[in-house]
Amino acid sequence: MKTKILGRTGLEVPIVGVGAAFIGIPTANQAAEEYPEDPNNLRGDEFLTSYMEEELGVQTIHAAIEAGSTLIDTAPLYGGTRSETTIGNALKARPDLAAKCTVTTKVGQITMDAKDFSFDAVLRDVEASQERLGIEQFEVLYIHDPMDAPMEQVMGQNGALGALRKLQKEGIVQYIGAAANEPDTNAPYIETGEFDAAVLPEAWSILNQLAAERILPAAEKHNVGLVVATPLERGLLATGPRADINYLARNFSQGCLDHVSKIQTLCRDYGIPMVAASLQWCTLHPQVAATIPGARTPEEAVENAKAGAIEIPDAFWEDLAPLVRHFEIGVDR
Repeated sequence: MKTKILGRTGLEVPIVGVGAAFIGIPTANQAAEEYPEDPNNLRGDEFLTSYMEEELGVQTIHAAIEAGSTLIDTAPLYGGTRSETTIGNALKARPDLAAKCTVTTKVGQITMDAKDFSFDAVLRDVEASQERLGIEQFEVLYIHDPMDAPMEQVMGQNGALGALRKLQKEGIVQYIGAAANEPDTNAPYIETGEFDAAVLPEAWSILNQLAAERILPAAEKHNVGLVVATPLERGLLATGPRADINYLARNFSQGCLDHVSKIQTLCRDYGIPMVAASLQWCTLHPQVAATIPGARTPEEAVENAKAGAIEIPDAFWEDLAPLVRHFEIGVDR
């Protein structure tokens, strides 16, 4: 696996890690239903529950680390804390693998409709994550999705940043990051220069260039290490267009789908998996250290990890460059 340095943290990370929002979910279409806009959405006669399967998730984490994806990114939100619990059980079962990996998690959000960025809430979040994950000290903790919270409160001494600074002084966390699902929220946080790293969803892929406007310049200015989430656009840039897949929070135009087919053809001409081209393209930017595609199963985790080790010639990148463009790929909000 190729590695890079995560900005000013100095941490060496694999260019392909694991986004753990969907670990242990058997099918892509089930994953697309995991985080509904309505938290009280019903399936049949029962209230919504997670599709995550514990044993499948444990196997996925083991497979990922063994294949070289030693950066695992999670959050209490994912699976209603099931993701953290699953990762904790996976690491407890295989301490040899636990010793090789870096696990990052987040604070401030437990459910889709329950956020609390107060000082005391963040301390509680971290304590609960420590227990679920079986980890006492974290390399990076991120403030999660502060889209609807006043920035001055989140960044205040009595808010999330103040709590994380306290934990930093105590040695509980080394570095502090931002992780907002909306680029328009991520950008101003990164621009403050207060954050060592940032998780970057919905803003940087072969089809999405939003990060170029504000996020990448700010990251370069402050040497913020970036970890790209959604680098495969919910799988489209791994498999190419498929009519049987529900692409979570995406509304791809036919023009976009046709364009992806062109990229797929170029990859085939070079004998390069499109998943490898898509993931490695993200990390060509000097501030982007890693990608964290959302592996559901051991097979996906291994495929993604292998994609980070494939050698891609300069000639391919030169031929791909004219095909890299921004689409309003429709993050449905």
